[in-house]
Amino acid sequence: MKALRAFLHLFSCVPLSGWLLGGLTAALLEHYLGAQTAYQLWLPNIPVLFGITELFSALKDLRPQVVPGVLGYNLLVYILPTLLAARLSAPLMNRLSAWLEQLPVWLATLLHLAAFYGILHLWAGISDYRALVVKLTLIAVILTLSLNIINGWLGEFSCSHPGFMAVGAYCSSCLSLKLFTESKLFGPALLDPALGPWLFPLILLVSGLAAALSSLIVAIPSFRTRGDYLAVISLAFMFMVKSAAENMSFLGGPSGLSSQPDYSSLPAVFAWTCLCVWTIHNFTVSIRGKALNAVRDSEAAASAMTVNTRSVKMTAFLFGAFWAGVAGGLYAHLVRFINPASFGLQTLAETLAMVYFGGLNSIAGSILGAVSISALSEGLKPLNHWKWIIIPLLLILIMIYRSNGLIAFTELNVRRLLRPRPR
Repeated sequence: MKALRAFLHLFSCVPLSGWLLGGLTAALLEHYLGAQTAYQLWLPNIPVLFGITELFSALKDLRPQVVPGVLGYNLLVYILPTLLAARLSAPLMNRLSAWLEQLPVWLATLLHLAAFYGILHLWAGISDYRALVVKLTLIAVILTLSLNIINGWLGEFSCSHPGFMAVGAYCSSCLSLKLFTESKLFGPALLDPALGPWLFPLILLVSGLAAALSSLIVAIPSFRTRGDYLAVISLAFMFMVKSAAENMSFLGGPSGLSSQPDYSSLPAVFAWTCLCVWTIHNFTVSIRGKALNAVRDSEAAASAMTVNTRSVKMTAFLFGAFWAGVAGGLYAHLVRFINPASFGLQTLAETLAMVYFGGLNSIAGSILGAVSISALSEGLKPLNHWKWIIIPLLLILIMIYRSNGLIAFTELNVRRLLRPRPR
């Protein structure tokens, strides 16, 4: 234990910029030497997701000889370069952090986000599968944060998010297919397809607004119901949206819609995720956001303190549904195919798992939950149906030992993250 504390103390002086430099070093090393390193360790190719998939595949196929190669690859390419670069650059990065601290917070944050995006771009550029997983994970972050507004900060239990996501996905798909593509279902394109990427943000805004309006079906009954009753109403809304999509021929019916334009590039998804984190952070630390916590703790006491509980509930549902609709639009233009089955109970279970695994009332917890469950879900694919035994079991253990999640009830302190560390 003392050795571990001493080891951790060595890196206590590393600021966030130092860890970003370490991550960039590892990403560049893998970009240029990853294939040769994998070959020297008798691996057929570069591990996709830090070797998680390869490890579980080796466990399933009884190939233990793969395990040392995967662990050695992670050690040589990721762990050692990151730790060495971060520790050796700590003095320089602390001086840089001290200079950045003099800048406006928004500018210093943008510079750090630009560095993080560079690392993500390099890492995801190794394969198309990595890029797909990264974009799906970023969309999961948006979806988890939007649900945390209702289930975390407001304290309700809503099951309607797949329905909001479906409204956004179908709305954005119909708009992009009608405006920028020629299809049998919608006919010739109304606008020049070259305008599509530039107008896509407007399509996502419209999709989010459509999802927000649809949330009134759940928000209005929430004035009179709480707990299990609201859960039943929101679950009914999800099935209502799913059934409506299955029975509307102009939406493709059970077959769904396909051939959506590929507008969900990595820069676009990353930008929308950052915008989501920023707006939800500002919302939750505002007076209206603090009112959400008051309603969660005691609606009667909040009403006695002149808090308009109806307005607070309405705002939470509208805001959460808006971002769920944006996530649905990004998802539809990433996978380029949607059908009603894409927004069912499995999507609901995964989103709830991300929220409660990461932590309620926490932006950092939502990010951690979305990234962890997404990575684990992809890594466990070789185990087939065992995947849906391991993930729920893990969630049960979290609920027993940390009922509010791993990182619950913590605010995102940007100033503290960007501050230089004491030597």
